[in-house]
Amino acid sequence: MDTNLVILAGGIASRMRASALKRSTEHEGELVREAHEKPKGMLSIGRDRRPFLDYLLLNARDGGITTVVIVIGEADQTIPARYGNQRSPVIPGLAISFVRQPIPSGRTKPLGTADALLRALDARPQWKGATFVVCNSDNLYSARAFRLLLQTPSRNALIAYARSALRLNPSRVAGFAFIDQTTDGFVTDIVEKPDAATLQKLEASPSPPGVSMNIFRLEVDLISPFLVSVPPSPVRDEKELPTAVAMMARSHPGSLRALPLAEHVPDLTQLDDIAEVQRYLRSPDDPHRLPNKE
Repeated sequence: MDTNLVILAGGIASRMRASALKRSTEHEGELVREAHEKPKGMLSIGRDRRPFLDYLLLNARDGGITTVVIVIGEADQTIPARYGNQRSPVIPGLAISFVRQPIPSGRTKPLGTADALLRALDARPQWKGATFVVCNSDNLYSARAFRLLLQTPSRNALIAYARSALRLNPSRVAGFAFIDQTTDGFVTDIVEKPDAATLQKLEASPSPPGVSMNIFRLEVDLISPFLVSVPPSPVRDEKELPTAVAMMARSHPGSLRALPLAEHVPDLTQLDDIAEVQRYLRSPDDPHRLPNKE
């Protein structure tokens, strides 16, 4: 079983920084400063004010991951500084390395998550023929989610989250990607931000749609061509990983399995999300709560 993970942490956190500018008076000054200066995964939260990424890495390790590649921004020094010491690792049990995603000439931001993943795979030719898990750095996926992806017999899979379990405003969830699938659980499409008519059609299908929170298990050889050929989004002008995965699923019917899971996924997109993540980490009743100390 391949136990590789790619974490996408190379974005510029534009939504987090924009919300920090608008609502800075409602939050601690230190967190506001961090939101301006650091990647979202390095915001200090929890009782011990550990970086958010600590909690994600702990869950990944406890779910069976052993090797991690973190894709970082071209100028970021905070993530390598914390996780780059393999002699005295912050998260024992994980072999962590880094790949930088540059900002191309003429652009003000990186080329997107599909480009980030392609750079990670190009830097790991030894993964050819293998599978890996890939996820965002600003969502707190549980150890159970990682375990499901690693243990499924399907070499390509995604977690299909139940909308009812996501503790988020319904209007926000409606802006996520919904999974269209067959009755036997294979993904036929991933629909980003469906309009009301499309969502109604998806809900009327024999297999009600789950929500994609951008955590996938993929074959290197199968996904790589689509990471290259996926066109930039007309809205964000970025090559987006969910679009590449959807292209793969449409081109190879029956290749991508949807794994249903009913649990919350804390999301650290905006500054106001910090309070909810704090509550999640401090809740003694939450079965996915993480330890505050290693």
